[in-house]
Amino acid sequence: MGTTQLETVQEPKYWHLKTVLSEALDSDFAVGEILPNERELAARFGVARATLRQALEQLELEGRLQRRRGVGTTVAPPRVGVSVSTAQRDWTGGGAGEAWQSVDCRTAAAPVVVADMLDVAADEPVHIVRRIRLTHGQAVAAELLYVPAASVPDLSAIETPSGPARARSVVRELHRLGLDGQDRSVELGSARADDAKELDRLPGAPVLVVTTRYLAAGGTAAVSVATYRADTCRLTFGDSGDLQISHQDKPRQAS
Repeated sequence: MGTTQLETVQEPKYWHLKTVLSEALDSDFAVGEILPNERELAARFGVARATLRQALEQLELEGRLQRRRGVGTTVAPPRVGVSVSTAQRDWTGGGAGEAWQSVDCRTAAAPVVVADMLDVAADEPVHIVRRIRLTHGQAVAAELLYVPAASVPDLSAIETPSGPARARSVVRELHRLGLDGQDRSVELGSARADDAKELDRLPGAPVLVVTTRYLAAGGTAAVSVATYRADTCRLTFGDSGDLQISHQDKPRQAS
């Protein structure tokens, strides 16, 4: 075979530096150790700080480094496996050593795209439950669970009108509904300010956004938008159901 065009493309300088840095992380640094500042690292490897930043950003995206408020850049521990089960009975997520912690619940209109998924009017109030997913004590995901009033008809408006207790009540009533199935999509995103704070990340840090539509009685019972840390999480899926892949705005299914 002849030489392809890709074979003639020179490797970007930051990409080569990323490989060198990765080897240095394995040999010269321990998990949790704070890296020297950018000026020192740039001098050590003989590169411009702009090139260094590109390499560091790539290593953060790959889960080798973590940037923490008030601390700096540290060597990341190995990614933890987080099960994103497609089993109907496990729609709340969580296995051994894992749990969803209810944070708050409020009533407001859902974002337009979520309202469309729920088949409710754009201005119709829905229950918005905020939860944090803990894996072995570490916050790995922040979730907004959108639940229309029709999905939890027995929910009392008087008892626990807001807060964590209200959130638990909504989830409990939704669980009693019983589900017919679900569909899920995953995409790479950037951490919003509120998610970043709860996940101990910097705003704009890479995250994995998992959107799940829970089905019941021929319609959508709830929609979950969960933001997972891309630097520490490795999402795993069960062997039932398909993973939704979006390509040029044309959804297709991949088994």
